[in-house]
Amino acid sequence: MSRKKREKPFFTAQSLVQYFFQGILVVAPLAVTIYVLWWLFTLIDNLLPNIVSGILPTFSLNPSAAFKRIPGLGFVVTILFLLLVGRLSSVFIVSRLMQFFDNLLEHTPGVKIIYSSVKDFVQAFAGNKRKFNKPILVNVDASDVWRLGFITQEDANSFGLQEHVVVYVPHSYALSGITYFVPKDKIRPMDKNVKAADAMKFVVSGGVTDVDHQQKNP
Repeated sequence: MSRKKREKPFFTAQSLVQYFFQGILVVAPLAVTIYVLWWLFTLIDNLLPNIVSGILPTFSLNPSAAFKRIPGLGFVVTILFLLLVGRLSSVFIVSRLMQFFDNLLEHTPGVKIIYSSVKDFVQAFAGNKRKFNKPILVNVDASDVWRLGFITQEDANSFGLQEHVVVYVPHSYALSGITYFVPKDKIRPMDKNVKAADAMKFVVSGGVTDVDHQQKNP
């Protein structure tokens, strides 16, 4: 009688390990994305109840007059408020008034450090004064060793460096970075088809993401 062939088990130790890591690859990006979006939603949604309880503490102390928490209401109100402020800021009178308070805060001792720092940081990512939109390769280490950075100032004359530019080099897997004063001959412009967002994603991810730099047809 011929021996029956042994059927391979459906699960093996090697396959279990492989399935485990495949599950991580599928679940981890989705879970982190959902968590960050939920955290942002909860943060914004809690603004309205916190403001109401701060202005009218009786709402939180008196149960009969307590502020009824409706999930999503604070988020909607906050978005509508920002849209309203953005629309009013384009009105001539309101824009002049906002400019007055902007100048006042910019020249108030102590306050101007916080206000100007936050303002410049926000404007670096949005608005008409975006700074991280010029990706370049910069040589700040040994020769033929290049870092990916962004030009934030076209010149450094304020610091007595006429032939230098200000370059910000972000760290990988972090929100930090280093600012360099680099001679202009130490930078190399990147392909114009490489988007700034793709360059930032590339360096922050440690170089594991792909950069779309396909040449356009002439």
